[in-house]
Amino acid sequence: MTVNLLDLDAAGLTDFFAHLGEKPFRARQVLRWLHRSGEGDFAQMTDVAKSMREKLATLACVVPPTLVSDKLSDDGTRKFLFDVGSGNAVETVFIPEDNRGTLCISTQAGCALDCAFCSTGKQGFNRNLTVAEIIGQLWQANKALGFDPKNERIISNVVLMGMGEPLANVDNVITALRLMLDDNAYGLSRRRVTLSTSGLVPAMDRLAEECPVALAVSLHAPNDQLRDRLVPINRKYPLAELMAACRRYLEAAPRDFVTFEYVMLDGVNDHDGDARELLRLTRDVPCKFNLIPFNPFPNSGFLCSKPERIRRFAEILMGAGIVTTTRKTRGDDIDAACGQLAGQVKDRSLRTLRAIPVVARAL
Repeated sequence: MTVNLLDLDAAGLTDFFAHLGEKPFRARQVLRWLHRSGEGDFAQMTDVAKSMREKLATLACVVPPTLVSDKLSDDGTRKFLFDVGSGNAVETVFIPEDNRGTLCISTQAGCALDCAFCSTGKQGFNRNLTVAEIIGQLWQANKALGFDPKNERIISNVVLMGMGEPLANVDNVITALRLMLDDNAYGLSRRRVTLSTSGLVPAMDRLAEECPVALAVSLHAPNDQLRDRLVPINRKYPLAELMAACRRYLEAAPRDFVTFEYVMLDGVNDHDGDARELLRLTRDVPCKFNLIPFNPFPNSGFLCSKPERIRRFAEILMGAGIVTTTRKTRGDDIDAACGQLAGQVKDRSLRTLRAIPVVARAL
């Protein structure tokens, strides 16, 4: 059985070569070829001894996920669809901006967390992605996008915000993160790699200990009653525990704040009172807020908050000194916007639509 070298970080490659009786520098050589150069053909790794290349050809392979489609949005956003076998596919989105290029990576085929407003959960949970399938999205996107005129990679930032809950696949995610940060691989700064979680508290603590990167938390509600319905994992790790975990994480984090993501749902979580309750909830957690206009998908049961309502909500947060941004919708013409990934995939969750009531409250 051959070993897929995309599954191995520096330590794993070092162990692999040690079992072959080779010295650690072989691991560094191959790591650079694999990830700096994007080379998957051992015969082209010219500074590796020919005998070693021949041995690798029999014992190892380089197998990223298979690229099925590459769609370009009118705004420059690109969505890659990757086949990961057994009828499963995952999506990866590249978002170009003036001063950076961000790749949004998936970590699971489907998702088990069943957040009420997210289309990925509609296909149910199929399986965790392997390290090769996670890092392979970056590997393939780098090859597709190439280099800029300064011979620098187009991708400068990575966010683990695609399909799936990254911390539900924590072992493979941490190994993939180590590759992203490794100077012999992608050499990304910890500040330029962001992991988004719905709040798996024990795994947040492990991430802080083993491989801290910038942290985003999918919050979406200011109290346990509403969050229990919108983000069901809250029933296991309620907001008090989540806020405590955020404070612990900041002790190791590369940034001195947590980004709270908050999808704006018309009449559900967008009242002035909700904004004030958020301020009370997060008063002891250095943070920024990223408000996300809801991107509709068939049978979601939700509508996006009106632009004026989003503006007013942001004003309340900013009035209390909290940096607040409203995410610009990108790639919605190719179903690449936030919350739309896998929106065209058949519903395999076997669940009925849960109605989240629109609550009439004083604004």
